[in-house]
Amino acid sequence: MSYFRTAILLAALTALFMGIGYLIGGQAGMVIALLVAGGMNLFAYWNSDKMVLRMYGAREVDASSAPELYALVQRLAAAAALPMPRVHVMENPQPNAFATGRNPDHAAVAVTTGLLTTVSREELAGVLAHELGHVKNRDTLLMTITATIAGAVSMLANFGLYFGRGSNNGNMGIVGTLMLVILGPLAAGLVQMAISRTREYAADKAGAEISRHPLALASALEKIAGAAHRIPNMPAERNPASAHLFIVNPLSGARMDNLFSTHPNVENRVARLQAMAGEMGDTGIAPAGAQDTGPWSEQRRAAGRGPWG
Repeated sequence: MSYFRTAILLAALTALFMGIGYLIGGQAGMVIALLVAGGMNLFAYWNSDKMVLRMYGAREVDASSAPELYALVQRLAAAAALPMPRVHVMENPQPNAFATGRNPDHAAVAVTTGLLTTVSREELAGVLAHELGHVKNRDTLLMTITATIAGAVSMLANFGLYFGRGSNNGNMGIVGTLMLVILGPLAAGLVQMAISRTREYAADKAGAEISRHPLALASALEKIAGAAHRIPNMPAERNPASAHLFIVNPLSGARMDNLFSTHPNVENRVARLQAMAGEMGDTGIAPAGAQDTGPWSEQRRAAGRGPWG
């Protein structure tokens, strides 16, 4: 059902984009708009992962520089029947994470240093499994396309401010032009947010199935959301269009009206995960030898290790 809803929303976003192009320049405008969007999507397909990782200053780590983190991702990727993704760490105090890449063979997961100092090993596994769920569901490509089309809608609407007189109706008038400029991007943003929220629920479900501990993921979500209230994510604040990538909304305005949120309400996500825990028999008790209830960093510091190694 989530895939069907996502397809409907993506079709609505595409129709909105084509409609604005038609209003501005008739059939020729619609064709030109589609060509521009196609070029933007092609560029995003090949370069979006590099762009977003560079935007957040993420540095790649491996089995020698971050053995525990790398091994955990490796184990979860095997459980999900996925190729091993690239692993990155962001120097950022806000606990958060995201996945990117055009397909499972070219995927990357990135976690903040704040996440590694906030959650337990089981909770970290839940977060990483959620991000691998995005990779498995190919959400990383879907959300790139969605963001690109939404951005193209805003661009076209701005064009309409200057070229509205050449519309299919001969003259949209000042009222029509203003409605195009204001309502077009707003509608595109709302559809983009709806798609993002749908995919987050699906990734929560996939993450719980991969890690086999939905309660650990639920606990991590509560910790991340609580910390996001207090700790700003400055790169995300400067690039709000990328907020939908993160497991929890990283923006300081994330507590605004739910209609404008890129993420589902954390309480609703936790409730769904708790229901899954009941179905899967997850009691919240870590397996023998894996009792790790405090921040991972405390145990690493006690062992004389670095913040993520």
